[in-house]
Amino acid sequence: MAQASDHAHADTFPKLLGEHARLRPTRPAMRHKDLGIWRTWSWAEAEAEVRAYAAGLSALGLKRGDHIAVVGANRPWLYWTILAAQWLGAIPVPVYADSVAEEMAYVLDHAEASFAVAQDQEQVDKLFSIQEKAPRLQTILYDEPRGLRDYDHSRLHAVAETVAQGRARLKDPDFARWIEAERQAGGPDDISIMLYTSGTTGRSKGVMLTAGGCIAAARDTVAFDKLTDQDELLAYLPLAWVGDHYMNYAQALVAGFCVACPESAETVEIDLREIGPTYYFAPPRVFENLLTRILIRMEDASKLKRRMFHHYLEVAKRWGEKILNGEQVPFGARLSYGLGNIFVYGPLKNVLGFSRIRVAYTAGEAIGPELFSFYRALGMNLKQLYGQTEAFLFVTAHKDGHVAAKTVGPPLPNVEIKLSDTGEVLYKSPGQFVGYFKEPEKTVETMTEDGFVRTGDAGFFDAQGELNIIDRAKDVGKLRSGELFAPKYIENRLKFFSHIKEAVAFGQDRDYATAMINIDMSAVGDWAERRGLSYASYQELAARPEVYELIAGHVAEANRGLAEEPRMAAAQVRRFLILHKELDADDGEMTRTQKVRRNFIAERYAPIITAFYDGSPLVDVATEVTFEDGRKGVISGRLRIDEAKTHAPTPEGAAGARKEAA
Repeated sequence: MAQASDHAHADTFPKLLGEHARLRPTRPAMRHKDLGIWRTWSWAEAEAEVRAYAAGLSALGLKRGDHIAVVGANRPWLYWTILAAQWLGAIPVPVYADSVAEEMAYVLDHAEASFAVAQDQEQVDKLFSIQEKAPRLQTILYDEPRGLRDYDHSRLHAVAETVAQGRARLKDPDFARWIEAERQAGGPDDISIMLYTSGTTGRSKGVMLTAGGCIAAARDTVAFDKLTDQDELLAYLPLAWVGDHYMNYAQALVAGFCVACPESAETVEIDLREIGPTYYFAPPRVFENLLTRILIRMEDASKLKRRMFHHYLEVAKRWGEKILNGEQVPFGARLSYGLGNIFVYGPLKNVLGFSRIRVAYTAGEAIGPELFSFYRALGMNLKQLYGQTEAFLFVTAHKDGHVAAKTVGPPLPNVEIKLSDTGEVLYKSPGQFVGYFKEPEKTVETMTEDGFVRTGDAGFFDAQGELNIIDRAKDVGKLRSGELFAPKYIENRLKFFSHIKEAVAFGQDRDYATAMINIDMSAVGDWAERRGLSYASYQELAARPEVYELIAGHVAEANRGLAEEPRMAAAQVRRFLILHKELDADDGEMTRTQKVRRNFIAERYAPIITAFYDGSPLVDVATEVTFEDGRKGVISGRLRIDEAKTHAPTPEGAAGARKEAA
């Protein structure tokens, strides 16, 4: 089979597209499920569509240097919008489809977007609603025509019609030569894409990435994981997230593998089973939700099936990872594991759509060691990576056969990492950004004088040379006693439990650590129903004393783990409460990539923090919320604060705490 090295001279993504059309014209490049039916485009067909699309966009006035926003879910024509724009030398700017109008207006105005391509009527309406806040936006295209027939089409164009017009223009040989010359005019130093950061600590920044850097980074990881044109993945990640652009776009165009787009967000799990990808990525939350549903379903199974499931799960826990890593395992253990694969692991992976997965990754947040080991024990080659938008994703990743749940792996080939005097992780990588759009002062702040990028994360290397991430460097602090306080580390300990969806820890310069907790509605709801506990809403369920008792047990167990950690023994959670509402990106409490906006939450829920530390057993809160239709309302309640069970530090933990304080 042809490898990425066949087109090593291609230095832009449209040129890579042309190479695949020449080297593997009939191999599948893209699939899309529509009305229950999968449609497939070969590489030759994909190139023809993108060529015609570029021709049509040029007729509408898109030219080199223009910025074009891309808004919607994973659809072939939205991926091809990015390729067609790059073909003409324009710069695509993907935007989170679930952004509220104000967020979208900020990105489009800041990015100076003059064109936008939207998936459907919902996104078109959102774009029309922000016209005054994004005055440069003049031309809007749409992919799905439903509901748009009676709109004013003076500045609104159908992608299908634009492609048809481009195809007609390509019949002119001179124009066809000009279009090809435009593709060839692109170079490795061109800005290939502009991705906006998640905005965890403030306004999103436009990260400018070059074509050559993106391709170099993707080539390194394609070789690292031995990806080829025989691989396939399901594209369901947000288009505006660096992970999507890396895996579903850059790696696909380097390796030549097929990208399948689901019918909708609601059908992803069904489509995953139908496609059976060989390459897969999911954040820890997805793996947590899948395991929660598995355990819930097992509670409804027959007694025999439950016994078989739990028996072979113990076999997998003992031997699965060793077999996956190629270690020496007794024949009897291999035989028992093989039977487990027939009766449990194989059917389970088939139901999840994981049967063909050869390489899988998780990132974004720390994943619980138990959860991580569960999937690896089933024979799934699940690994962790660490990266950033500014790095064009990969900085570190686990090597096959050398995987540790508590680390994010060693530096990848051609990546250099060092730690600052304060423990901040700094790196140089092939794909690293060239700067923030219109914010040179922030670019200077992020770069060191010798060319390293500041991650803002605190970490350390273990004895095996693998990177461990503790927390955001600015969030790592100390309790009033001087002992270490790392909130994200505590939060991740709490989120290891399936009943806890989100947690936010506090304790900087305080006498002890505290935590606000969101319960997982599906997991706790199922738990409550099995015990005959009634509830009508999240707020009612969260306030039940039985639920508090359940969560108190998890907090106590998390504290037990912290007591065994040399660096964290003193930071056990002393007081906690269950929030009356789920943290929500629409309310500004989370980023669009589901990361906690800690400073915002501290301000919004200041009365809770005050109550945590003045000993109050109850606190009254009233919180403004944003509904899906944009309306605003208020959710109020009287929340209970509970005392958590703590544990005496183990000898190792106590010694570590004293050393850290010193």
